[in-house]
Amino acid sequence: MRPAGPTPGLVQLFLAFQGISLRAFGGALPWARRELVDQRRWLEPTEFANLLALCQFLPGPNIGNLAVLVGSRYRGIPGALAALLGLLAAPVAIVILLGMIYDRYGQMELMGRVLNGVAAAAAGLIADMALKMARPLERRGARAGLLFLLATFVAVGLLRLPLGPVMLVLAPLSILAARPR
Repeated sequence: MRPAGPTPGLVQLFLAFQGISLRAFGGALPWARRELVDQRRWLEPTEFANLLALCQFLPGPNIGNLAVLVGSRYRGIPGALAALLGLLAAPVAIVILLGMIYDRYGQMELMGRVLNGVAAAAAGLIADMALKMARPLERRGARAGLLFLLATFVAVGLLRLPLGPVMLVLAPLSILAARPR
């Protein structure tokens, strides 16, 4: 696929993923979509959705996989390393600091309320991203994709079936349904 926007350098990759990670406690993917698709225009919406689908199928954290894929797409192995380092450096330091604070004050009732509020905000961001990812499916006439989205949600979200077996069944079926006729 052709790049959607200008080709980023190593520093731009580092700073973009550092910015994503610093805004993204509890849910980096909505911020990644906003940064990579809406603001920098490095990816088209459908390409982001396709890369994210691949990242979810691979082992490891989705956002880390996405950083490696985007970085390597534009700058090869150095780009992958720059994007991944940008994603991890500052948040690791912040998490260590927050861990020390939580260890000291985590039993306070106020801390529990703060964490509940943060969890609700993260859930809202994830729901927003899911809706944005579903829109291109409908616009492209890929109604089968929406059916597989719904089937996955029902199987994993409502019926609490394990993700691995659900993906092993639904991924090949969705690929068959999306093939050109």
